[in-house]
Amino acid sequence: MTSTMKYLWIFAFLITTLFLDCMEKPVDNPIIQNKPATYLALGDSYTIGEGVPENERYPNQAVDLLNAKDIQIQKPLIIARTGWTTDELGEGIKNANIAGNTYDWVTLLIGVNNQYRGRPIENYRAEFKTRLEQAITFAKGNPKRVVVLSIPDWGITPFATARGTDQAKVAREIDAYNAAKAEITKQLGAHYIDITDHYREVGAKPESVVADQLHPSGLIYRAWAEKLEKVIQSEMQSSEK
Repeated sequence: MTSTMKYLWIFAFLITTLFLDCMEKPVDNPIIQNKPATYLALGDSYTIGEGVPENERYPNQAVDLLNAKDIQIQKPLIIARTGWTTDELGEGIKNANIAGNTYDWVTLLIGVNNQYRGRPIENYRAEFKTRLEQAITFAKGNPKRVVVLSIPDWGITPFATARGTDQAKVAREIDAYNAAKAEITKQLGAHYIDITDHYREVGAKPESVVADQLHPSGLIYRAWAEKLEKVIQSEMQSSEK
């Protein structure tokens, strides 16, 4: 064997050895970082947090609580306005140009202005069902990623008392609206959180209202956020099993 051939054989042997060695060593997979979940909050003044800073709104406080537990959720996209009814929320969603978008979580709190304006309960049932169906569509068609909150009873507030509001009448109507809301939510398979009972207990306290003496303070929204946090955390744990 010539010296040239000898070197060629040695070179070929080394290349083959290196190739086989690389084949035997697994390539480390890159670490895949889970993206923070997205969150769409739909509603009225109770969702936009009339009279409180942005960070005290219940959707924002819920996100902060979840992030503190390493459940990463982005800052919520809030589509809500003080005074909105169910149909006006529908227009607001349309004007937000989010048709076709999807989100990991959606909350829906709407109806107090329907009651305030004296609209029939059957009208509310129909329009609320449409809004909830929209919410489920936004949640990638998964009703378990949608959380509905009950309507607070504004009749217990200092604002209502000062106006001589018939508190018993407001309470009956709010209860009827919430019964319809809970029924439809159950039918469509979404989560339902009752915030009304606790609000009736504490909503009239000075620390529970903002300057207008009608809308909740950040302390009230904190209680709602804690309830929402528990539902989201529980649902995520269940889906991982």
